Amino acid sequence: MAERYNVQVRVISQKGTCAIGHKVGDEFVISRTTPEGICLSAFNTFFPAMRTLMFGGTFPWSDDPDTATMACPDAENPVVFKLTRIREES
Repeated sequence: MAERYNVQVRVISQKGTCAIGHKVGDEFVISRTTPEGICLSAFNTFFPAMRTLMFGGTFPWSDDPDTATMACPDAENPVVFKLTRIREES
């Protein structure tokens, strides 16, 4: 079975008015279920990147193989999320 990682999602930028109320500094850790309070539209946007990080994948355009940055689909009130693979210390 492939190794599975948790992913931390943190709001790093927010402009305008987020309908859900996300603000810079909000954090969620995603394991096997969606965390309460996260915007479903944003979650749907970063879901593919989150799953890639969960199962050890990387993105060739990222300087850090353990991160991805994604924005919610609301172009007038964008919220930007940083996804970080959590590597457990041995």
